[in-house]
Amino acid sequence: MNTPTFYPEMPEHSLVVLIGPSGAGKSTLASTWPASQVLSLDALRETVSDDAGDQDATGDAVAALHLLLEARMRRRLFTVIDATNVTRAAREPLLAAAERHNMLPIAVLVATPVSVCIERQGPRPANRTVPQDTVIKQGKGMADSYRRLKSEGFPEIVFSDSLRRLSDAEDAAERGELAGAVARPAGEEW
Repeated sequence: MNTPTFYPEMPEHSLVVLIGPSGAGKSTLASTWPASQVLSLDALRETVSDDAGDQDATGDAVAALHLLLEARMRRRLFTVIDATNVTRAAREPLLAAAERHNMLPIAVLVATPVSVCIERQGPRPANRTVPQDTVIKQGKGMADSYRRLKSEGFPEIVFSDSLRRLSDAEDAAERGELAGAVARPAGEEW
């Protein structure tokens, strides 16, 4: 059986920057786009160190992410960045790459309650569990960032729960209504 792809529609020449604490659901949201369009910091950390949870490999993974992002922006390819991105310092090079190549940067806030993000750490493998104080700090960083995103250079700011993507896809899958097309209610925008 063919597995359909579900993803929110975004402008073709854009850079989508997911922002949220560990456990917010950024990777789940990112998985609704074709894998070739997603640059995941966890995946790149695993690529450079054979361990997605190896925090010592983060610097190399970020360097790889920036290199790949530059190549995709140069080709004006739609790209999703799957990382916490809760600090201005993390977002600045992403925005700069989008600006250099005339790509539209879109901030997508994955605003899952911090208590849920902390709960979600429990079932993760030990090497992928993020300490509670770090998740709390990331949640605060995301909340504080919201007020500054426009001035940083994001003309578009979207909350992930407004994208009508995963819940529709999951509901349709449970009802057995998937026929390989993007699930979007007729006449509604994502």
